[in-house]
Amino acid sequence: MGSNSAMTPHQDHEERLTNLEVKAAFSEDQIDQLDQVIVRQQAQIDALIHQVRALRERQPEASKPVIRQPSDDMPPHY
Repeated sequence: MGSNSAMTPHQDHEERLTNLEVKAAFSEDQIDQLDQVIVRQQAQIDALIHQVRALRERQPEASKPVIRQPSDDMPPHY
């Protein structure tokens, strides 16, 4: 190998710094994407909570006893 293939300490530091900057930029992008996912998921959770509350408010109406008439139990052929 010639002397051109060996890195100087300065070049090594520059390459390492560049690699760290690339990793940091990638990490920042990933964090931004994950933040967007969290915001969407929180909106979905909020909507589901609202739906559950609405269903709970309607439940007492649905759980009222149904008054059946004796004619309701008769077969249709009578």
